[in-house]
Amino acid sequence: CRYELGVEITPPESIYPDFRYRATDPNGIVENEVCPVFAARTTSALQINDDEVMDYQWCDLADVLHGIDATPWAFSPWMVMQAANSEARKLLSAFAQHN
Repeated sequence: CRYELGVEITPPESIYPDFRYRATDPNGIVENEVCPVFAARTTSALQINDDEVMDYQWCDLADVLHGIDATPWAFSPWMVMQAANSEARKLLSAFAQHN
């Protein structure tokens, strides 16, 4: 968070600790990744590192989930898989509702 976004966060909370995926890209490269999902809140303003971030958009979680449902091709395959887990989605939504 600090290096790419220049932001401080609250301690991350585990949402979907057991998520993993295996995928093969069109060139035959295989990814076998462990990608747990965590949630945290920002405690400072964003200070984007232009050497690391080409573009970004800050959105409410509900808008992100709606975007994944409507246009899954616009998101990383693993983000779509993570959002498809109903328990993870429920826990993320509950986290987002508690300011």
